[in-house]
This record gives sequence, C-alpha cells and structure tokens, in this order.
Amino acid sequence: MELQVQQATAPRWNARLTVDHWRVLWATFLGWIFDGYETFALIVVIGPALHQLLKPEQLKSLPLWAGTAIGITLLGWGIGGVIGGVLADYIGRKRIMLWAIFLYATFTGLTALSISYPMLITFRFLTGLAMGSEWSTGATLLAESWPDEARPKGAGFMQSGFGWGTFLASLVWFLINPFGPDAWRWVFVVGVIPAFFVIYIRRSIDESQRWLKAVRSGKWAATAADAKVVHTKSAQRPFTLTEIFRQPESRRLVLLCLAMSLTTMVGWWAISSWLPGYVTSVAKANGAANPAYWGNVTSLLYTGGSIVGYLLSGFLADRVGRRAYLVFLFVGSLILTPITYLWTHDLRLMLAVVTINGFFTLGQYAWFAIYLPELFTSTVRATASSFIFNATRLIAFLGPITAGTLIQYFGGVSKAAMILGLIYILGTVAAPFMPETRGQPLPE
Repeated sequence: MELQVQQATAPRWNARLTVDHWRVLWATFLGWIFDGYETFALIVVIGPALHQLLKPEQLKSLPLWAGTAIGITLLGWGIGGVIGGVLADYIGRKRIMLWAIFLYATFTGLTALSISYPMLITFRFLTGLAMGSEWSTGATLLAESWPDEARPKGAGFMQSGFGWGTFLASLVWFLINPFGPDAWRWVFVVGVIPAFFVIYIRRSIDESQRWLKAVRSGKWAATAADAKVVHTKSAQRPFTLTEIFRQPESRRLVLLCLAMSLTTMVGWWAISSWLPGYVTSVAKANGAANPAYWGNVTSLLYTGGSIVGYLLSGFLADRVGRRAYLVFLFVGSLILTPITYLWTHDLRLMLAVVTINGFFTLGQYAWFAIYLPELFTSTVRATASSFIFNATRLIAFLGPITAGTLIQYFGGVSKAAMILGLIYILGTVAAPFMPETRGQPLPE
C-alpha cells in the first residue's frame, strides 16, 4: 500500500524542467539534425554526384570512389571529434558548438560547388572535421544542464535529431531527385541552413555551470572511483586525453566503451548503409517497375524507425537499466542482420523489416548520449565522450572504402553483411561488464 502511494505521488520526469532546459535541448537538437542530414545526404547523392565528377573510365570502379568519399568524411569526423571534445573541456561547450555548426554549414555549402572529385572529398573531409566537434559539445552541455531524472529522456530526444536529419536528407533527395543531374548540389545547399542557428544558440543558452564549477575546483580525476584514489587537488591541469587513461577504472571504462562504440559504428557504416542498394536489388528480383523508387522509400522507412528508437531510448534505459538496454540493442541488431539480408525476399515485408532494423542499428546511437556523460566527471566529460564516440570512426572509415572489395570477396552483399554483422557479439559481451548508472547523479 505504501509503495502504491509513493508511486502515485512521484513527480513526473519533466516536472523540474524550465524554459532554459528546453532551450538547451532545442539548440543541441537543431545542431544534431543537420549532422544527421550531412551524414546521410552524402550517402543518398554520392552516385549522381560521381556520375558528374568522375571520368567515364573511373565510373567502372564507382563503388570504390563512392566508398572513399564516405570514408574520408568519416575520417574527418573522427579526427575533428576528438579534437573538439578536448577543446570543449578547456574552452567551453557552448563556444566549440557554435564554431562547429558554423563551419560544417560553410563547408557543406562549398561541397555543392565541387567541380572535381578531389574538390569534393576535400570539402567532405573539412565538413567531417566540423561535424565531429558538434555532437560531444551538445550532448555534454545537455547532460550537465538537465535534472538527473529527466536527463536520459532529454539525451534521447537530442539524439533523435540525427534520425530526423537522416530522414530529412532522404526526403529532400526524394523531392529534388527528379530535377536533373545537378539535383545533388541542391541537397548540399539545404545543408547551409544551420549557419543561421548560430545566432539563436549564441543568444539563447548559457555555458555549463557544472563545468565551470568543476574547473574552478581543480579536481581533475576522470571518474568518481578515480577521485577516491587521487584525493589531492592539483593547480596544474593534466591533459584530458591522457587523464581518461591514467587510472585503472577510467581506463577500463574507456576500453569497454570503445568496444561497444566500434560495434555500433561498424554495424551502421559497414552494413546498414548498404540497405538502400540492397533493397533496390530485391525490388528488381520482385519485378518492380521502378527499383530505385523502393531504394528511396527504404531510406525514409529506415530513418523513420531510428527516430522511434531515439525517442524511446531514454524511457527504455530508465525502465530496464543501462546494461540491459545495451544488450537489448546489440542482440536485436545481431538478429536483424540475417532477417534483413538472408531471410526476407518479399518486397513489402522487406519494408517492414528495414523499419525495425532502423530502430536497432541506427537508433542504438542513443546510448552514447545517454550513458557516456554518466560515466565521467565534468572536467573530462567532453573529452571522454568525444573520444569514445569518434575514435572508432578512425577504424570504421575503412568500411565504406573497402565495401566493394568486401562484397566481392565474400560473394555478395548478404554474405558480407552476415560476416560483418558478427561485430554485434562484441558489444553484447562488453555491455554486462559496464557499471549500472540508472538513477544516479552525474559525477562531479
């Protein structure tokens, strides 16, 4: 009876949220929308773009050139993300986020002006550098601003911006595609819009007070457990990127998180990005009149499924706990791989499968925003989150580049997806060794 009374009188998760909290979410959400847009825009337009920019003899190796362009973007993202996370712990979350959004909007606009392949990949690398810095600053700023009971939901809402962005890229391309060979350039022109949000962000949100307080205190330990080992304050601040590896507990957490990060990155960049092309081939096998149409529809449904995954992520993680939520994502993705690439041959059933696939394989990116800020202290939070989120891209970027070779080596998309899909076992094994942080405050 007493338990029922407590549950009945428990405050709603959003009871303490103020206008300032929602402004932080809105600002980070907008930034992440266009990160998602930029990421998926290149995937959906790379074919038409390269048909304009490559020589006829180069088009014979189109998958290699396309994979290289996507991989170069991913490489820039990984490098820029690590650098941006470190800078955010020294200069501030808000300032780095402003510059990141402005720069990736600028380089995206310049991508539309590309007249050669080297020019295209140069602008994509620079766009990736800027995009990498945006996520860690936004995710960290939101985590340090929102109340503990609302933080996981806010992180899931913010992360859904990536899904909305990929959906927006699919939709823009779906609408612009019929307008001729230069249509791909206008997809990148739309990507200039985030530059205008810089003014809004600059005026509407404040710097993280939790970070400012932590820096003034001079306690540089990377985790709460490390702080119990290192009791003394230090006037000289250690380099944040080395600090997250200094003590055994923080080093253990970083390595386990890197294993899960690699799982998520490889699972999406090296497997799920093949889906539109794969469904196009299924449509051909089913005798569809316009197979390319079904590939475009696949992109919309897949990203729509990921949005549902993002929006529910905070509620699921709070309901079942962080470790169980991670296992759920990795096991679900592992099961969906053969269902998608081996067992589904009916075109309409495939559309339902890719939607569920999006919930698990792309929607699982939510764990980064929900879980990583809960593991590390404020003086290294952006560095640790960004390093874990981005460092594995320095490995995953090889996936798109080698995709054509892998598909040929394994004898088709289905077999290649099945082999690479085993990466989800790594995340499933690593997750149970992580600490449970449900209901706990952020480490100071």
